[in-house]
Amino acid sequence: MAADPYEVLGVKKDASPADIQKAYRRQAKKLHPDLNPGNKKAEEQFKNVSAAYALLNDPDKRARFDRGEIDATGAERPRQRYYRDFADRGGASNPYTSDAGFADFGGGEDIFSEIFAGRAGRSGNFGAEGQARFRMRGPDAQYRLEIDLLDAINGAKRQITLPDGEALEVTIPPGTRDGQNLRLRGKGSAGIGGGPPGDALIEITLAPHPVFVRKGDDIHIELPISLPEAVLGGKVNVPTPSGPVAMTVPRWSNTGTVLRLKGRGVPRARGARGDEYVTLKVTLPEKPDPELERFIAQWGGANNQRPRQSMEA
Repeated sequence: MAADPYEVLGVKKDASPADIQKAYRRQAKKLHPDLNPGNKKAEEQFKNVSAAYALLNDPDKRARFDRGEIDATGAERPRQRYYRDFADRGGASNPYTSDAGFADFGGGEDIFSEIFAGRAGRSGNFGAEGQARFRMRGPDAQYRLEIDLLDAINGAKRQITLPDGEALEVTIPPGTRDGQNLRLRGKGSAGIGGGPPGDALIEITLAPHPVFVRKGDDIHIELPISLPEAVLGGKVNVPTPSGPVAMTVPRWSNTGTVLRLKGRGVPRARGARGDEYVTLKVTLPEKPDPELERFIAQWGGANNQRPRQSMEA
């Protein structure tokens, strides 16, 4: 059973959307797999945090969870009340009163036999016991499943728990999109009169990722680089959905420079993939560096810099 999403994010049930977003970002930065290579516990915690945020960040899902209509995985909870709950329990003559429990709906085939008995009688279409033969395909069952963006890109196997407690394994194909519906043949509700079962329709929703942003089949990422890397250039490691790769930063790269990693995006049909676009962001040392300050103060080219020239009248 999935943990309570409020407890996973460490927020109260009356937390504002901004508080929920701050809590997610705080934990995602600490638990992200790129920052904890090989740490399976951190990876699992990160997935739980992402799933909790995906549910609570959606106002409709959050409201349905608070009302008890869905569980922490987004799956529908079983309905707890039936028409007989509203019957007059003191009067046995009430047509909605029954002591049959779930057997109220157990005679589906007999019900349809009664409905179609007259029609079958006219056509002579009767079974061995004189009842009408009636077969119907079972209805489809609909579920929602939140997954991590990387699982959608690379493919994965996940499980959802049905209202009756049965676990259903779902195969996530590589390149799955947000809102896509996956169909599992024969995993829906049972048929009537020996008819085939319906299908299970799984709607996929993607939890936001703290590093990658998907746009179509391309991936976008903002990559911090140091001042020496920006001025002198060199090789740097860049996260991609399939793992880190080496990329060359050209000399004199500036913040906002966009570099392309071909074929490092989302899988397409016939083995092709989208691209990854890397936007560079030059960062200074976290702590003041007296040596760097002295160099800049003595650097003759400092007075030639006009970074806001395009904004000047």
